[in-house]
Amino acid sequence: MRITYIGHATLLIEAAGTRLLTDPNFDPHLGRVLKRVSAPGIALDKVGALDAVLVTHAHADHLSLDSLAKLPRVPVIAPPPIAAWLRGLGFTTAEALAPKSERTIGGVRVLAAAARHSGSRYGYDKWRSAANMYLLDDGQLSVFFAGDTALTADTHRLVADHLAPSKRRLDLALLPIGHAPWWKPGFRRGHLTSADALELFHRLDARMFVPYHWGTFNHVTSSAHDAIRRLRALVPGHSRGADVRILEPGEMLDIALTPGETAARSSARR
Repeated sequence: MRITYIGHATLLIEAAGTRLLTDPNFDPHLGRVLKRVSAPGIALDKVGALDAVLVTHAHADHLSLDSLAKLPRVPVIAPPPIAAWLRGLGFTTAEALAPKSERTIGGVRVLAAAARHSGSRYGYDKWRSAANMYLLDDGQLSVFFAGDTALTADTHRLVADHLAPSKRRLDLALLPIGHAPWWKPGFRRGHLTSADALELFHRLDARMFVPYHWGTFNHVTSSAHDAIRRLRALVPGHSRGADVRILEPGEMLDIALTPGETAARSSARR
């Protein structure tokens, strides 16, 4: 399995011969005001063949309609209200995946759960507020992509319910990090701070954690690098700090099992 951090919440996940792109945004600006501060790790026209695009919610930083229109025409997996909206906009390959549902794409099972995040596009369109999290499983390796979410008592439940029965462990947690200014107390009702992400990493009991949602756009309430600075400050004192992998845009992470791990997981599934 290979993970490439492209920028913000856009990652390329390659597993079992299947290539999946998450929350596509290659835009030079977010809206008309917020300039991109780092180029995409892979240029949009160099992404190459894809098997599907996974969209978690409708916010513009996670779903650029312009970027989506320029990508290969493949299934675009999204929460049902978002899939219906995209089809109405002419994205005929949009397909709904509701929480507690799954589908197989190539050699990968994609399972969905509801995120705690209000993802409506414009604020007034509350019917588009649905947000998904996804667990990807190729039978040997697994990765959890949280989209945007708050930390709740159930945020780790999708992983626990799917992997625990076969005594498997999550291999990689892809988790967003954000900066919560003291004067914005509602931030954590729909987002993870760096500390929240480390706590979720612990609850998920993943082998590794890769943070995203940083280093791409300056926001109104924070700079592009506030959250990653706080994470870097927390990691040295954290019990799992050695298992945090911070990828710069364009960097890749390859994940593999040792022969002993492969044998153990194959035995656990029998």
